[in-house]
Amino acid sequence: MHQVLRLHFENIVQLTDNQFDFIMSHFTTRKLKKHQFLIQENQIVNEDFWVAKGLLRAYSTDANGKEHIIQFAKEDWWISDYQAYFNQLQSTINIVCMEETEVFCLSLENREKICLELHKVEHFFRKKSNMGYIALQRRILSLLSSSAKERYEQFLLQYPDLLQRIPKALIASYLGVSRETLSRLI
Repeated sequence: MHQVLRLHFENIVQLTDNQFDFIMSHFTTRKLKKHQFLIQENQIVNEDFWVAKGLLRAYSTDANGKEHIIQFAKEDWWISDYQAYFNQLQSTINIVCMEETEVFCLSLENREKICLELHKVEHFFRKKSNMGYIALQRRILSLLSSSAKERYEQFLLQYPDLLQRIPKALIASYLGVSRETLSRLI
């Protein structure tokens, strides 16, 4: 799994063996079971997570108990409650495993240490953050201006491999439609 994480970094920055060993010395790993929480609402968030294996969903629950899916995260993706992580606050979202999951965990303190020592890693995280901002903006604009059918088609184009891994009810929630509406679109 370490080599897969190295390839992930090296898609953006090249690393020597010593640099990668230094980076890895700042990560921990966790294995979680299906339905286990990685982060629960109101928990202090100390870590960012890179998914080595598995599938997770980040969601918020409104006052009526309705779940609103913010993000899915599969292998080779990062996930956390970033508002809580960067500000060292309590989480406002839940992140739960949809499959058996293995993650690499990076504390904010260790992230800062790595970035101070290796500016190319700071560059890596800046590029990843920028890509995340772009994806979030696209998602918001899609929810605001696209029809349910267009959102479903975008989901299929962006994440064709997730269709087989995620129950239809959760895809409907992610798209902001009812299960019945999604059934009519399929």
